[in-house]
Amino acid sequence: MGVKIVSVKKFAKKVMNHESLFIVDARNQNDFEDWKIEGKNAEVINLPYSEVKENIGQYVHKLPKDRRIYTVCAKGNSSKMMAELLEQAGCEDVYSIEGGMRAWSEHLEPVKIGDLNSGGAIYQIIRLGKGCLSYLISSNGVGAIIDSNRMIDTYEQLTKEYNISIKYVLDTHLHADHISGGRKLARKLGATYYLPSKDAREAEFKFVSIEDGNEIKIGNTVIQALYSPGHTIGSTSFIIDNQYLLTGDILFIDSIGRPDLAGKAADWVTDLRQTLYKRYRELADELIVLPAHFMGIDEMNNDGIISERLGVLYQENHGLNIQSDEEFSKAVTENLPPQPHSYEEIRQTNLGKFAPEEDQEKEMEIGPNRCAIR
Repeated sequence: MGVKIVSVKKFAKKVMNHESLFIVDARNQNDFEDWKIEGKNAEVINLPYSEVKENIGQYVHKLPKDRRIYTVCAKGNSSKMMAELLEQAGCEDVYSIEGGMRAWSEHLEPVKIGDLNSGGAIYQIIRLGKGCLSYLISSNGVGAIIDSNRMIDTYEQLTKEYNISIKYVLDTHLHADHISGGRKLARKLGATYYLPSKDAREAEFKFVSIEDGNEIKIGNTVIQALYSPGHTIGSTSFIIDNQYLLTGDILFIDSIGRPDLAGKAADWVTDLRQTLYKRYRELADELIVLPAHFMGIDEMNNDGIISERLGVLYQENHGLNIQSDEEFSKAVTENLPPQPHSYEEIRQTNLGKFAPEEDQEKEMEIGPNRCAIR
């Protein structure tokens, strides 16, 4: 009969629905500890295939007898062999996740956030395996995409499904943890590509600069730019119809952005504090914060959306409640998590200075999101 396979798309739906899942990760311990599948009701254990294949019987007692087991590896091959081993050892309901962690890293899951005051709609496109969030805004058949990932097929499918003509593609900043699909998507759809000029002084391509106070109108919806430096010198947030605040990598649900990915931590700390403690403070508490990343699955609401009211974040997010400048500076420059894999190569790619092959792009992006501090 062969090994039973579950597609990443079907598996992602289970994670989004917060189903109870048991996962056996067959990669080596270092890769597992660096980055793994997360789910609110997911239990994940590490059984490296290379270490357990000769004596799998010794490990079966660690596995549930009455639950479906999913196996995963780097690219989908070892997980199939692990699934076979588990079945031979007496496990009856085992599925291998197709494509492994590489496919998990690239899967995009679109969710409708809600309707806009102007009559349009806004969608969050969730990259579950990488913690990236991008957005589609539509009004009267016209649309904009913000912080696109490099896998642009999903965006194209959405625009066809909802009959939206994309006029604008924007990035909140020059990304360092993933390769932007903004330029490629804009070219393919005939849209205008916007990028903050302060982040793109070395860019080797043409773009339209987005500046503080600029307004972009799509249908009846207004996208207003708010200069919000700190994660990068050009970081720009977007206010959508006075309902939603797209914060890029400046403010997350459970954390704040790190200022060190361009080697300018000491220089950008003051900018970051000004943005979080002054610019954002002047905005309405009722704005719904929509970040460009999330650090963990716990930041996802029960409806599968990563969002929260700005006023709630000022009450609950530790990064918004650090009293002294000195303490804040220490918090955002010391004891930072490891920097993203290949982040300098990714920055160079996003500046148009480096053009990796597709397989190289995949390898450059492997690993977790690391754009935040706690």
